[in-house]
Amino acid sequence: MPSQNGSYRAFEVTGARKFELVSRRLPEPAARQVRIRVEACGVCHTDAAAAEGLRADPSLPIVPGHEIVGVIDAVGGEVRGWRIGERVGVGFLGGQCGECDPCRRGDFVNCADQPQLGITADGGYAEAILARSSGLVRVPEGMSSVEAAPLLCAGLTMFKALQQIHGRPGALVAIQGIGGLGHLGLQYAAKLGYRVAAVARGGAKAEAAGRLGADHYIDSSVTDPGAALRELGGAALIVATATTGASMAPLPAGLAPGGRMVVVGAAPDPIPVSPADLIFGSRSVSGSLTGTSIENEDNLAFSERHGISPMVEVMPLSRAPEAYERMMSGQARFRIVLDAAA
Repeated sequence: MPSQNGSYRAFEVTGARKFELVSRRLPEPAARQVRIRVEACGVCHTDAAAAEGLRADPSLPIVPGHEIVGVIDAVGGEVRGWRIGERVGVGFLGGQCGECDPCRRGDFVNCADQPQLGITADGGYAEAILARSSGLVRVPEGMSSVEAAPLLCAGLTMFKALQQIHGRPGALVAIQGIGGLGHLGLQYAAKLGYRVAAVARGGAKAEAAGRLGADHYIDSSVTDPGAALRELGGAALIVATATTGASMAPLPAGLAPGGRMVVVGAAPDPIPVSPADLIFGSRSVSGSLTGTSIENEDNLAFSERHGISPMVEVMPLSRAPEAYERMMSGQARFRIVLDAAA
């Protein structure tokens, strides 16, 4: 935690994977900002934007991390409704400005002046952060900080994607990729009352997928997942979480008429899609980023009520570079959370 002399520890990254543990002076929050004493921060694949030097100027130091839970310990001017000592979360989007054209039309997710924590503003691989009050999320009392952290990004991403379905209760929903995103998606889809198909390579995750809520398991290494979904009646919604566009290519053919594939996996390569698969059956492919801070509160409340919880490995903040490497290697099962107090 921040020391008594007004400093705190943080992992800065410059270039590609050049992590450095530094000591910084505690900043005072500006107007409409709060300062948060970090308790937990999830390690997410999106952290690669900072850690792999993919920013506009990777020579500038940045602190990664955007699945942050902590306690407010200072409040700036013009902040209303938030108090010192309150436990809060902050996700990938650091709070809308309320003044740009998208905000004036109520589209807060696409705010043109919104910090992206860990990419354009310092994030949670640290003992303290500054955050806009418009980006704060209240965390239920019965939910631990370690449990809540991955739900603020990975959880919200899946929760919002699953709300794009235009299907009846009991409709077939497919989750492609049973990793940090997918293992939560299976839980959400099952608790929302859908018939759930898990799509992954190999049979190693079949048993875990069933425990997480899947009614069907499709091994894409031995069968065409689109054809397998058609045999099940066609999916009203497919949420694609994989990190390659090529692996998503067979999926639209498995959509039911009027079905949609929602892409949440930030793959670097294109997704080849047959126009016929879209035209015949009026199918569609779209992307989904995340949600607003108040939608994140809905997400946490739903998760607490229905027992949705991430499967995590906990590591101390001092091992943040190791935690990042483990996540990127695919060895983590299924999320890693940094404990700032350990």
